[in-house]
Amino acid sequence: MKAVIVCNGLDCPRVNRMRRSWEHPSLTDMKKMAGNGNEEFSFANGVVARNGLARIQTQKQHGQNGICHDDSAPTVNVQTIDELHSLQRKKSAPTTPVKGTEGAFATVSEEERQQQQLQSISASLASLTRETGPNLVKGDPTKRTDTTPKLSHAAQHQFSPTPNISDSALKFTHILYNLSPAELYEQAIKYEKESFITSSGALATLSGAKTGRSPRDKRVVKDETTQDELWWGKGSPNIEMDEHTFLVNRERAVDYLNSLDKVYVNDQFLNWDPENRIKVRIVSARAYHSLFMHNMCIRPTPEELENFGTPDFTIYNAGQFPCNRYTHYMTSSTSVDINLARREMVILGTQYAGEMKKGLFSLMHYLMPKRQILSLHSGCNMGKNGDVALFFGLSGTGKTTLSTDQNRYLIGDDEHCWGDNGVANIEGGCYAKCIDLSREKEPEIFNAIKFGTVLENVVFDEHTREVDYADKSVTENTRASYPIEYIPNAKLPCVGPHPKNVILLACDAFGVLPPVSKLNLAQTMYHFISGYTALVAGTEEGVKEPQATFSACFGAAFIMLHPTKYAAMLAEKMEKHGTTAWLVNTGWSGGSYGEGKRIKLAHTRKIIDAIHSGSLLNAKYKKTPVFGLEIPIEVEGVPSEILDPVNTWTDKKAYNGTLLKLAGLFKKNFEVFTTYRLGKDNKLTEEILAAGPIF
Repeated sequence: MKAVIVCNGLDCPRVNRMRRSWEHPSLTDMKKMAGNGNEEFSFANGVVARNGLARIQTQKQHGQNGICHDDSAPTVNVQTIDELHSLQRKKSAPTTPVKGTEGAFATVSEEERQQQQLQSISASLASLTRETGPNLVKGDPTKRTDTTPKLSHAAQHQFSPTPNISDSALKFTHILYNLSPAELYEQAIKYEKESFITSSGALATLSGAKTGRSPRDKRVVKDETTQDELWWGKGSPNIEMDEHTFLVNRERAVDYLNSLDKVYVNDQFLNWDPENRIKVRIVSARAYHSLFMHNMCIRPTPEELENFGTPDFTIYNAGQFPCNRYTHYMTSSTSVDINLARREMVILGTQYAGEMKKGLFSLMHYLMPKRQILSLHSGCNMGKNGDVALFFGLSGTGKTTLSTDQNRYLIGDDEHCWGDNGVANIEGGCYAKCIDLSREKEPEIFNAIKFGTVLENVVFDEHTREVDYADKSVTENTRASYPIEYIPNAKLPCVGPHPKNVILLACDAFGVLPPVSKLNLAQTMYHFISGYTALVAGTEEGVKEPQATFSACFGAAFIMLHPTKYAAMLAEKMEKHGTTAWLVNTGWSGGSYGEGKRIKLAHTRKIIDAIHSGSLLNAKYKKTPVFGLEIPIEVEGVPSEILDPVNTWTDKKAYNGTLLKLAGLFKKNFEVFTTYRLGKDNKLTEEILAAGPIF
């Protein structure tokens, strides 16, 4: 055993031995103490300090060979710790010259430019019941300086009521304008207790009580223009509200934002096509929301920001503050309201960031068709030879997985426009589902979760901060928002030529649709309007019956016009540019869910590869009964017997019964669209109806 010496103060033998060695050091000890290699200090010969130790000389010793050097540095020339901190951060300055007289902020000084920016923001935040906008000052309220540009009330030109002074009108609201991800991290960590940095560097945060969109609380102002332009009534996602109610909610949101010490303002763009991009301003109360939109919208260059001017559309995100339940049209404490005439959106009672993203998508579904540009809820990629493919599909169909291909460039994963110049991504980022995410299954998305990425509602280890992507404790709808350049094979700028192929994805849990079929134009319109997939009904024990899901244009929650208008534009562009459409089933084969098996992903990838290469166009085809689909007889790398679903069912009678059942569901769903007339003498509508199942 190891001996243990217990010491009692100064009489301890170990302490006495140590004391003697220090009071009377040997020559060897002194050499060791002095021999530090650079001889910058030594013991003076014969000079003894009061405690008996040799006195240390701190002067530099110069050896005869002159090789000694001084590694010390001069002290920082500051008087206070605040001065030192100020040296750490270099002031940002415009990196591009101001040109001529173009742009809203050209030929002005930096101070004047900032004043004009604040003037524009103050006008956005102006109350409609008072003459002026709020007092604004740039910067964090905790870091006030005398040189910070300030702005008094900005005149409100739209209304001129009797002036009414309020408490919020007497204070300054600090504007945190287009902050960088690093700055937003600091704000989130310091002021939002639900925000944390994960082990990968991403910012994990919570969206509050709402962990998904609230479609039943979404309202659109119905006025003289929109009552004729928009799709209203049965099947439509557009729930009406009047102008007055919108203004009540807008006033509530603006008053809340103006009451805060600080708000975040993002000025950004939508649409990578420079000829058709839209300027958007997002005013929010959380760093989480600002970083989310920084990722999801297109980030302006310094020059573009200097010349940003007045936005085309503004979002007021007061999601932490509820709407008034007694206000007309309100059905809960949440309200998401769009006014197309005012080009404004108001969010109350929900902090879920996806409401902003999809609100802007709804805007694009309204504005772009007016310019003869088709807005699409789709993924998009491009081959090395410039061949572009669009992927449509609802949740669970494999849209993200199949459009994210290591051998092809990613133009975008969710929202696109198809105009005269080709296709363009609407967004500047991706919003990927995280549930059960793994490096092995989806390496591109997994590796994109790093510094700058927002992780929504995920669960992580409290010590290591490692995320458990399988944990559904908060919600199954966990998400990651990141800039598109985080994907290694992203194409920048996110534009491409006219599509060669349009791929409609369906996860058919009934097991009766073929793995792939070629569509004519009328069939493309029919299946595009239908937007079909099938899901397993719930998680209740014993329930295995598939449930058909239809979402017009594969994104009914976001479209503004009648689905047939988008379908007609799609057919017109496909015909003009020689685009081929395909219906690909990623669901079941050999029986419905519970009896058959899911079509192997490897087989689906082979089918997609054959579409991209063009080889599937040269295959031999035959037509199926009821749906009248053209299916290939063989596809390289895919077992021929699965190409016709009837071959995979052992019970042919059950197959026919299930086929007719699905056909009936298609027909019933399409009834809501039959009354809308398209083409001369309603001819186009008749062609679309004839392209559906016949039985």
